[in-house]
Amino acid sequence: MSLAGVVAFGWPLLVDPGTTFSHSTDAPLLFSLLMPLLLAVVLAEISEGGLDVKAIAMLGVLSAIGAALRPVGAGTAGLETVFFLLILGGRVFGAGFGFVLGATTLFASALITGGVGPWLPFQMLGAAWVGLGAGLLPPLRGKAEIALLAAYGAVAGLLYGVCLNLMFWPFTTGLDGELSFVAGAPLTDNLQRFLVYSLATSLGWDIGRAITNIALVSLTGTVVLRTLRRAARKAAFEAPVEFTPAAHGTTRPAGSDMRG
Repeated sequence: MSLAGVVAFGWPLLVDPGTTFSHSTDAPLLFSLLMPLLLAVVLAEISEGGLDVKAIAMLGVLSAIGAALRPVGAGTAGLETVFFLLILGGRVFGAGFGFVLGATTLFASALITGGVGPWLPFQMLGAAWVGLGAGLLPPLRGKAEIALLAAYGAVAGLLYGVCLNLMFWPFTTGLDGELSFVAGAPLTDNLQRFLVYSLATSLGWDIGRAITNIALVSLTGTVVLRTLRRAARKAAFEAPVEFTPAAHGTTRPAGSDMRG
């Protein structure tokens, strides 16, 4: 899925001069590819033990919460209030869970807010990568973990903005020569133009998103991580049953009380 996403974001950089293209044609194809592959990720995680009943239930709960939180910030000045939840959820439940959580949260949010359009599959992929990366971070605990997640939130907020810029930039018209995309130009030239475009048009919003992630992870990280981990332990539906010998030679489930 990530490879398909890289191709979807970057293919305009490789087209021939004079080529006409539009996300109104490739976005439906990407979306039709994205949904079955998401299902494939879920099934693969279930078969490998990465997701069980409790994790699937938690996926639905966190996706609904994230979809409700997103309109609170609405992206104004980069105030995105949903990414911290993707980071914390991916941290607790793993990279596969975080990937699916990011995609389903943005999809549910778009349905609620009417934000369905050619940009949606690209937003889903960008958010999925945010959750994926959180699940791949090294194991830490305490203040060091919060600091790590806050730093990751800052980087992820900036990179998410870069990804969405890359989706939109080739189709932006009315820009001068230093900012505009030139179909068929050398890759290094277009990347330089893209860097200038990002710095000039969206850096302020991206920094706002990064600061929002740092603040929300720092303020809520300890409590939310503890809550999610407690929920994962208490809802251990898949915990194995072990049998230990009883005093009189029979067997009984570990932890059971024979007095009753």
